[in-house]
Amino acid sequence: MCQDCGCSLPRGDHHHHQLQANPQLNDKKTLSVIHKILDKNDVEAAHNRAHFEAQNVTAFNLMSSPGSGKTTLLEHLHQHSDLKYAVIEGDLETSRDADRLKAHGIDAYQIQTGSACHLDAFMVHGALHHVDLKNLNICFVENVGNLVCPASYDVGTHKNIVLVSVPEGDDKIEKYPVMFRRADVVLITKCDLLPYFDFSIEEAKAQLKKLNPNIEVITLSTKDEATFAPLVTWLTANLRQQEA
Repeated sequence: MCQDCGCSLPRGDHHHHQLQANPQLNDKKTLSVIHKILDKNDVEAAHNRAHFEAQNVTAFNLMSSPGSGKTTLLEHLHQHSDLKYAVIEGDLETSRDADRLKAHGIDAYQIQTGSACHLDAFMVHGALHHVDLKNLNICFVENVGNLVCPASYDVGTHKNIVLVSVPEGDDKIEKYPVMFRRADVVLITKCDLLPYFDFSIEEAKAQLKKLNPNIEVITLSTKDEATFAPLVTWLTANLRQQEA
């Protein structure tokens, strides 16, 4: 977790008493600076959303821990749907994920954050100067692999998609509740591995519903094309041009 980026600062449904274990974040000057950072980020996020909407593009923020299958999902979605999308990639270093997507003919732009554990609205704004949104349905923002910090930063997307993979274990949901409270849909990925791991789909769904009663849950395996149909249906139903 960052010390000074504001990702540990409660927002919305949390309370300041949760910060007592971190004296730095109880300092009034520090809190003031963090609030200013977050406020500026929110203004930039609104600007990004307006930019997407001007192009009639729906933006989805993909968040998860490293290795849960975000990039692999985007590679296969290209094969199993007619959705037209570009991707803004976030990683600390390398352009490997963007290169993988480009190899499949998907327009992708890589953000290298250096030491930052999440994307923010300013990074995404800069990337938008390099992404052609014309004739697209969707722009995915694949956030830095991290189940903590990305949940605290609005990057200007419309919906949040969170992945949790079977090898991670179903306990991650309760251990990282902020991320899952802010999700609009959770994808349980790598379900072809269920016979080999101690992961309960029913327990995961129960934990998710307890944190977020309105959340949707989709089970997915890139080994099974049929499992993509519910995701494609959800994405299509949430495109902005269908909101009327």
